[in-house]
Amino acid sequence: MKYPHLSLQRANEPYMAEMKAVAAEVIEGGWYIRGKYVSQLEEQLCRYLGCAHAVATGNGLDALRLMLRAYVEMGVMQPGDEVIVPANTYVASVLAITDNGLVPVFVEPSAQTYNLDTSLVEQAITPRTRAIMVVHLYGWACWDETLKAVAARHGLKVVEDNAQAFGAVSTVAGMHGSFHTGALGHASGQSFYPTKNLGALGDAGAVTTDDPKLAEVVRALGNYGSAVRYVNVYKGVNSRMDDLQAAFLLVKMKYLDAENRRRAEIAHLYTRSIDNEQIITPQAGEPGEHIWHQYVVRCAHRDRLMHYLESQGVGSLIHYPIPPHKQQCYREYNHLHLPLTEQLAREVLSLPMSSYLSDDEVREIASIVNRFA
Repeated sequence: MKYPHLSLQRANEPYMAEMKAVAAEVIEGGWYIRGKYVSQLEEQLCRYLGCAHAVATGNGLDALRLMLRAYVEMGVMQPGDEVIVPANTYVASVLAITDNGLVPVFVEPSAQTYNLDTSLVEQAITPRTRAIMVVHLYGWACWDETLKAVAARHGLKVVEDNAQAFGAVSTVAGMHGSFHTGALGHASGQSFYPTKNLGALGDAGAVTTDDPKLAEVVRALGNYGSAVRYVNVYKGVNSRMDDLQAAFLLVKMKYLDAENRRRAEIAHLYTRSIDNEQIITPQAGEPGEHIWHQYVVRCAHRDRLMHYLESQGVGSLIHYPIPPHKQQCYREYNHLHLPLTEQLAREVLSLPMSSYLSDDEVREIASIVNRFA
């Protein structure tokens, strides 16, 4: 395929020499789990996001799971409590909730951003609501004064699923003054899966927060429930980032902002170049608010468009074809009808998006899209 949806080899090629060098340093150093590179990464995450604490985890789902589990262990939440979550999200957001015995309450997205419609949140609150989970889907910061006011008025925690938007900034300050996604709410889960804008070469994640107690509990939970060796306070799990992934991430963080700016240029070029009445292009938000993890178009004939693009050598992916409330694993919610979420699942398609794309390549892909009939 001439234009795959994503080539990780091509995406990582500019940093290959640096990553090989730090890999050798890690191997020769002889400390591979929660060593100095993990500590350096945690410090760098805090500096970048403007938060007080970062705890590296084995992957992004674990970051979300451990973040909520910590709130349960702290007595902030208990099984049966409700967490408001966008209906239009990857299933991992919901898995983290139900894994802790909490109850997801699905809220429809905004037709403009595809993120949680914050104007609908308050009407979903019940006496059992304890938190609002915001998901910065496709790389667009989901944050505004409405959300902050509702959370404050009802005394709710705001937790972020920042798997797709590391580096995005909101136009509205977060709970503790930062404008960066990942430090807007009370706690946040990050994913550094290889396809992310800041991606490792394997699984990796992190919890970020300004709450020292939450960070302490998360760190212990991810280490078999132990803060002191062989003293197990919690029934924990094993979810620790290895130093090799931390070293790779430290290399790539130096280039993240430049890469995100390039993604914005590519997105704007796509939007200017795509001219097909059957295609709805995404909105952009304010500068820096969207870091374009995905460039997602909509088409009423999405499946036909996808097959057409494949025949022309253009790869694409569907994010996501089945909403969480319609998944087999959540049969108890299959009866729900969330029309906009379900429409998006039928219509969205992600075009190739990475900072390595040249302007000419973007124009050629757009030209192929324009010939779809």
